[in-house]
Amino acid sequence: MIQVRGLRIEYGRGRKRMLAVKAVDFTVPPGDFVALIGPSGCGKTSILLAIDGLIKPSGGEVLVGGEEVRGVRRDVAFVPQDAGLLPWKTVRANAELALRLQKRSTDVVGPVLRELGLGGFENRYPSELSEGMRRRVGIARALALRPEVLLMDEPMANLDTLTRERIQDIILRLWHMYRFTGILVTHDIEEAVFLGRRIIVLSPRPAEVVEVLENPEMGELGYRRSPAFYRLVTEVRRVLKSLEAG
Repeated sequence: MIQVRGLRIEYGRGRKRMLAVKAVDFTVPPGDFVALIGPSGCGKTSILLAIDGLIKPSGGEVLVGGEEVRGVRRDVAFVPQDAGLLPWKTVRANAELALRLQKRSTDVVGPVLRELGLGGFENRYPSELSEGMRRRVGIARALALRPEVLLMDEPMANLDTLTRERIQDIILRLWHMYRFTGILVTHDIEEAVFLGRRIIVLSPRPAEVVEVLENPEMGELGYRRSPAFYRLVTEVRRVLKSLEAG
């Protein structure tokens, strides 16, 4: 379980102080999948970094499994927007990197790469891959850790529609397989509705929770083409537009 309580994040000091996140509260039950969406620059990534233990909150607290986050945890994996691959390492070496840093067995990497459609590309380098494949290598590196919690910061950003949807389908299938607790940061409304069992809408900076929308049909066969999907897409769009109107 992830618990975010009164989270406050500030950057800088004095006149340069900037409040990025203001008193954010939400809970993600074990095995659930939540999407965070809101205006650009509202603090979504800052919230994710605090959950991962990469930045220290200015106020409030973040708990994972009932324990306060005080640094990077072995049971939490983070997928950055740019995949963060090392160009001089092969696909397999990049996927093994986090495991090797933690001095853990890399036997799981082969099966994870195959699950992500990367079998046969293990010895290629990032420059030899499409952008969509590079993003999948970043996801493989995180999943190879068998994390309890998977945090994703716009892992499908700037991809074409079909590639984005293929990776969304893969993430959903892997969530069904492994039942990790997931948090996805996205700007894409349809992506949030497709992958989020709950959609948490954030205000412009400093981020506050504006609305939480339940999505009980997420993950059902054919959901992307269902009336329920489009109704919720319309509702999320309405909430976001209301923020623009002030």
